[in-house]
Amino acid sequence: MKTPIIQVDAFSARPFAGNPAAVCLLDGPADEIRMQHIAAEMNLSETAFVYREAGSGIFRLRWFTPVAEVDLCGHATLATAHALWEGGILDRSDPCLFDTRSGRLEAKREGDWIALDFPSEPCGDEIVDATELDSIRQALGASVQWAGRNRLDLLIELEDERAVRELSPDHRRVARIPVRGVIVTARSADPAFDFVSRFFAPALGIDEDPVCGSAHCCLGPFWAARIGLDDLTGHQVSRRGGVVRTRVRGARTHLLGQAVTVLKGHLVE
Repeated sequence: MKTPIIQVDAFSARPFAGNPAAVCLLDGPADEIRMQHIAAEMNLSETAFVYREAGSGIFRLRWFTPVAEVDLCGHATLATAHALWEGGILDRSDPCLFDTRSGRLEAKREGDWIALDFPSEPCGDEIVDATELDSIRQALGASVQWAGRNRLDLLIELEDERAVRELSPDHRRVARIPVRGVIVTARSADPAFDFVSRFFAPALGIDEDPVCGSAHCCLGPFWAARIGLDDLTGHQVSRRGGVVRTRVRGARTHLLGQAVTVLKGHLVE
């Protein structure tokens, strides 16, 4: 048996930009160890595994980095929806409904864009502990304007876009921070965007994620509160770069992005 696998560049309208994700189209549940081996072989920030649940229009979706399964992943969800529509598994007019470790997620087409309905992941209170802040500053090698944490990540606001772009963190120290990953952000210097960001998750085998959709479940509420607008456009300024539009709707945040297929093949069993 051959398992179809597709590589999609998510949060980009052109190949070789945005964030690449592998999508494995399964007939049913798969062994966790095998899924982890496949994700390690793909060596992308995430590999998605998806199958239609028997007798329903719901798809079961799981995400793996090269070293671990994760609870939430935006770009691989967007890539999976794109693959299902493009492959004719799902009609382009139908929404994609996914059951995941973060509950029910939905993707639907809006013209050339794909809109993901995700849970909002706002930060709690600002971190003010001097010892913890000093540890964060040493890991990032930058001056911290604001720091807070949600259930997944640490969010750091830096002085400006230049500080975000020039950041060169100590990945070993970042990996010791007890969170999934570290988001750094600042207001955008380009009027085409509202904010910029980068995302680091070395503890999960991802020194820097090119475009992290799920980080925008935190970034959207954070900047909506700062700017006073619920609909914003973020620019993740990694080397590959990507654009994520956010619409904050209380307990839910909609992430909008584009996607393009770059590779199709089969896993040889």
